[in-house]
Amino acid sequence: MVSDSNPTPGSLPSALRRGIEQFNQGDYYACHDTLEAIWMDAETFEKPFYQGILQIAVGFYHLSRENRNGAAILLGEGSSRLRRFEPEHEGVAVADLVDQALVWLALLQSESADVTALSSAIAQRRPVETSEGPLPLPQISVQTA
Repeated sequence: MVSDSNPTPGSLPSALRRGIEQFNQGDYYACHDTLEAIWMDAETFEKPFYQGILQIAVGFYHLSRENRNGAAILLGEGSSRLRRFEPEHEGVAVADLVDQALVWLALLQSESADVTALSSAIAQRRPVETSEGPLPLPQISVQTA
Protein backbone atom coordinates (compact mmCIF):
# COMPACT_ATOMS: atom_id res chain seq x y z
CA MET A 1 0.00 0.00 0.00
CA VAL A 2 1.23 3.48 -0.84
CA SER A 3 -0.20 5.46 2.07
CA ASP A 4 1.11 6.18 5.53
CA SER A 5 -1.35 6.63 8.41
CA ASN A 6 -0.31 10.21 9.26
CA PRO A 7 2.09 11.37 6.59
CA THR A 8 4.12 14.51 6.89
CA PRO A 9 5.59 16.26 3.86
CA GLY A 10 8.86 14.41 4.34
CA SER A 11 7.10 11.05 4.63
CA LEU A 12 5.01 11.26 1.47
CA PRO A 13 5.79 8.42 -0.89
CA SER A 14 8.59 9.69 -3.12
CA ALA A 15 6.64 9.20 -6.35
CA LEU A 16 3.67 11.14 -4.96
CA ARG A 17 5.99 13.92 -3.81
CA ARG A 18 7.58 13.98 -7.30
CA GLY A 19 4.14 14.09 -8.96
CA ILE A 20 3.08 17.00 -6.74
CA GLU A 21 6.29 18.87 -7.57
CA GLN A 22 5.70 18.30 -11.28
CA PHE A 23 2.11 19.54 -10.99
CA ASN A 24 3.17 22.63 -9.04
CA GLN A 25 5.83 23.40 -11.67
CA GLY A 26 3.25 23.17 -14.44
CA ASP A 27 4.69 19.95 -15.87
CA TYR A 28 1.25 18.36 -16.08
CA TYR A 29 2.18 15.66 -18.58
CA ALA A 30 5.05 14.40 -16.41
CA CYS A 31 2.79 14.55 -13.36
CA HIS A 32 0.32 12.32 -15.19
CA ASP A 33 3.03 9.80 -16.03
CA THR A 34 4.35 9.76 -12.46
CA LEU A 35 0.94 9.36 -10.84
CA GLU A 36 -0.26 6.84 -13.40
CA ALA A 37 2.53 4.50 -12.30
CA ILE A 38 1.40 4.84 -8.66
CA TRP A 39 -2.27 4.50 -9.62
CA MET A 40 -1.67 1.23 -11.45
CA ASP A 41 -0.04 -0.33 -8.37
CA ALA A 42 -2.29 1.25 -5.73
CA GLU A 43 -4.74 -0.58 -3.51
CA THR A 44 -8.33 -0.47 -4.78
CA PHE A 45 -9.37 2.21 -2.25
CA GLU A 46 -6.42 4.44 -3.20
CA LYS A 47 -6.87 4.27 -6.98
CA PRO A 48 -9.47 7.08 -7.23
CA PHE A 49 -7.20 9.40 -5.22
CA TYR A 50 -4.33 9.09 -7.68
CA GLN A 51 -6.61 8.97 -10.70
CA GLY A 52 -8.39 12.15 -9.60
CA ILE A 53 -5.14 14.09 -9.27
CA LEU A 54 -3.81 12.82 -12.58
CA GLN A 55 -7.10 13.66 -14.32
CA ILE A 56 -6.86 17.23 -13.03
CA ALA A 57 -3.25 17.35 -14.23
CA VAL A 58 -4.27 16.11 -17.68
CA GLY A 59 -7.11 18.63 -17.67
CA PHE A 60 -4.57 21.42 -17.28
CA TYR A 61 -2.38 19.80 -19.93
CA HIS A 62 -5.36 19.87 -22.33
CA LEU A 63 -6.00 23.49 -21.43
CA SER A 64 -2.36 24.31 -22.19
CA ARG A 65 -3.00 22.85 -25.66
CA GLU A 66 -6.21 24.92 -26.06
CA ASN A 67 -8.43 21.85 -25.82
CA ARG A 68 -11.37 23.35 -23.92
CA ASN A 69 -13.60 20.26 -24.02
CA GLY A 70 -10.89 17.84 -22.93
CA ALA A 71 -9.86 20.19 -20.13
CA ALA A 72 -13.42 20.67 -18.90
CA ILE A 73 -14.21 16.96 -18.91
CA LEU A 74 -11.07 15.98 -17.02
CA LEU A 75 -11.22 18.83 -14.49
CA GLY A 76 -14.80 17.80 -13.71
CA GLU A 77 -14.11 14.07 -13.54
CA GLY A 78 -10.96 14.50 -11.47
CA SER A 79 -12.73 16.79 -9.00
CA SER A 80 -15.64 14.37 -8.64
CA ARG A 81 -13.30 11.44 -8.11
CA LEU A 82 -11.42 13.27 -5.34
CA ARG A 83 -14.51 14.34 -3.34
CA ARG A 84 -14.51 11.21 -1.17
CA PHE A 85 -10.97 12.03 -0.02
CA GLU A 86 -11.76 15.56 1.21
CA PRO A 87 -10.59 17.44 3.11
CA GLU A 88 -7.16 15.76 3.23
CA HIS A 89 -5.66 12.44 2.20
CA GLU A 90 -2.05 11.21 2.21
CA GLY A 91 -1.10 14.65 3.53
CA VAL A 92 -2.53 16.30 0.40
CA ALA A 93 -5.02 19.16 0.80
CA VAL A 94 -7.62 17.52 -1.42
CA ALA A 95 -10.44 20.00 -0.74
CA ASP A 96 -8.19 22.87 -1.78
CA LEU A 97 -7.19 21.13 -5.02
CA VAL A 98 -10.83 20.36 -5.84
CA ASP A 99 -11.83 23.96 -5.15
CA GLN A 100 -9.08 25.24 -7.46
CA ALA A 101 -10.04 22.82 -10.24
CA LEU A 102 -13.70 23.83 -9.98
CA VAL A 103 -12.84 27.54 -10.23
CA TRP A 104 -10.89 26.84 -13.42
CA LEU A 105 -13.72 24.62 -14.71
CA ALA A 106 -16.26 27.41 -14.13
CA LEU A 107 -13.95 29.83 -15.93
CA LEU A 108 -13.64 27.44 -18.88
CA GLN A 109 -17.39 27.00 -19.06
CA SER A 110 -18.11 30.73 -19.04
CA GLU A 111 -19.08 32.31 -22.34
CA SER A 112 -16.33 34.87 -21.99
CA ALA A 113 -13.53 32.32 -21.56
CA ASP A 114 -10.59 33.04 -23.84
CA VAL A 115 -8.97 29.62 -24.15
CA THR A 116 -5.96 31.05 -25.96
CA ALA A 117 -5.30 33.47 -23.08
CA LEU A 118 -5.76 30.68 -20.52
CA SER A 119 -3.38 28.43 -22.44
CA SER A 120 -0.83 31.22 -22.67
CA ALA A 121 -1.03 31.90 -18.93
CA ILE A 122 -0.38 28.24 -18.18
CA ALA A 123 2.54 28.11 -20.62
CA GLN A 124 4.04 31.27 -19.11
CA ARG A 125 3.30 30.16 -15.52
CA ARG A 126 1.48 33.36 -14.67
CA PRO A 127 -1.92 34.13 -13.12
CA VAL A 128 -4.91 34.66 -15.37
CA GLU A 129 -6.60 38.04 -15.23
CA THR A 130 -10.32 37.69 -14.55
CA SER A 131 -13.08 40.18 -13.77
CA GLU A 132 -12.63 39.24 -10.11
CA GLY A 133 -8.87 39.77 -10.15
CA PRO A 134 -5.90 37.52 -10.88
CA LEU A 135 -6.51 33.78 -10.71
CA PRO A 136 -3.32 31.96 -9.71
CA LEU A 137 -2.28 28.74 -11.35
CA PRO A 138 -3.34 25.67 -9.39
CA GLN A 139 -1.04 24.26 -6.74
CA ILE A 140 -1.26 21.06 -4.74
CA SER A 141 -0.68 21.83 -1.08
CA VAL A 142 0.69 19.33 1.39
CA GLN A 143 -0.58 19.50 4.96
CA THR A 144 2.07 20.01 7.60
CA ALA A 145 2.00 18.16 10.88
